[in-house]
Formats: sequence, C-alpha cells, structure tokens
Amino acid sequence: MNITFYKYQGTGNDFVIIDNRDQTFDTKQTQLIAKICDRRFGIGADGFMLLENAQDKEDDFKMVYFNADGKESTMCGNGGRCLVAFAHRLGIFENETSFMAIDGRHYAKMQGSEVCLQMIDVEDIKHEENHSFLDTGSPHHVQNVTHLELFDVVNEGSHIRYSELYGEEGCNINFVEEFSSDTFKVRTYERGVEDETLACGTGATAVAIAMYDKGITQHENIQLKVEGGLLQVRFTPQPDGKYTDVFLTGAAEFVFQGEYPIES
Repeated sequence: MNITFYKYQGTGNDFVIIDNRDQTFDTKQTQLIAKICDRRFGIGADGFMLLENAQDKEDDFKMVYFNADGKESTMCGNGGRCLVAFAHRLGIFENETSFMAIDGRHYAKMQGSEVCLQMIDVEDIKHEENHSFLDTGSPHHVQNVTHLELFDVVNEGSHIRYSELYGEEGCNINFVEEFSSDTFKVRTYERGVEDETLACGTGATAVAIAMYDKGITQHENIQLKVEGGLLQVRFTPQPDGKYTDVFLTGAAEFVFQGEYPIES
C-alpha cells in the first residue's frame, strides 16, 4: 500500500506530513517513521507530522509530531507553522486557525508565504553562570558564545544534551551570538534528530525570551538569524516574570508531494 506524503520546510527545518484524518496511519510504527525521516534510506526530514481531526469544536485540526528517531515528541514550532500551511493548502481554514498540539491549543494565521504561530506562555526561566534553561513547548538550553560561525555545534551540543545536567530525557541545545540590539544569530543541536538543524522554532523562541530576561536586549520583537533563514519572535513580558502573547513568525513552504510504500 502507498501513502501520500507532503514535504514542507520552515527556514530549512524540514518535515514529512501526512493527512491522517481517516486514521489510516498507525502512530505506533516507530521504526517506519524513523525510516521515512532517514536522509539516505527514506524521504529525509527533521521530523514527521500527522494532521488529524480535532477533538474540540474550537479547533480546526490536531497536530501529532514525531522526531526523526520515530518517537512522538514535544512541541515543534517550525513544524507547527508548516502544518498550519499544509492545513491551509487543504482548505481547512481561510486565514486564521486554532489547533491542538501536545502542549495545548495554538492559534495561527497566514501572512502571505509566512505563518504567524502563537506559542505557549513561558515562565520559570532559570539562569545559570554559563547558560539559561526554559521550556517553550520543548525544553531548551541557551548558551551565549563568540564566533558562532566557527563553533562546533554538533560535538558541544551532543555533550551537553547527554550530560548529567539533563538526564535521560535530554534537552535541545542552542548557541547564540548577538548580532545587533534586536537581532541574534542562533545555531541549534536538536534531540531526536541528534544533529544540528538549520532552524528550530521553539529554540528561536527560547533564545529571544532568554536574551530579554537576562537584560541583553530591551526589545520585545526580536529577529533570529538561523542557518536556514530568518525567524521573528515577539512577546509581552509580565510583572510576575511570565511571558505571554508569544508569537513565532517565518516562512513555511511546500516542497513536494509523493507516494511512499508501506506494508498493509
């Protein structure tokens, strides 16, 4: 049996998406998902997503996300933006939508070729001597470095991800360098992919909020230069240290459509 898949990318973060509203794809097929995401033996992607029917009348659809290793994972910001673009392509909504993901309800809207996605509120930010930690739908380690373009993201990121600091579950690791007062360069090592990716939406969100919370920037609308392009994060800081109205904006583009054989 063949399944129809759609390939999308958001600032270089690429995903395989399946319309699973008819529930034909078995989400327990961990090895199959990993094979589909494999860049040598499959289609190749940073992640795999299913678009499913919403369980609440307030939502238009449901997002189910898997890392490239085949395991269902936490929220993916760029994945969410690409799934919104896919749902729009299917005609599920016109301009604005809401959908359910593993970390709760998200609102989004189309802005030309870009998707503006509301992320979860962020609080409980921890600042250590050399890094910050916060959860933006997925856990993120944020560390300032110099000469980011020469930094060994894979080896340093892997070392921190598997260190005792984050235990068995691990963490996504972001290295950041200030470009200007409202712009930062970011490179990310993603768990589940176990490599550097060209972008990470929840990572860009984490960097923007961490830089503001540390007082490195005073801007509430921040540009993030990632390896695959440009992302924008805006937010509203609250007196109690919480960050609300968090929005991630960037391009989300259809790449191609195809058929993939699976055992029936």
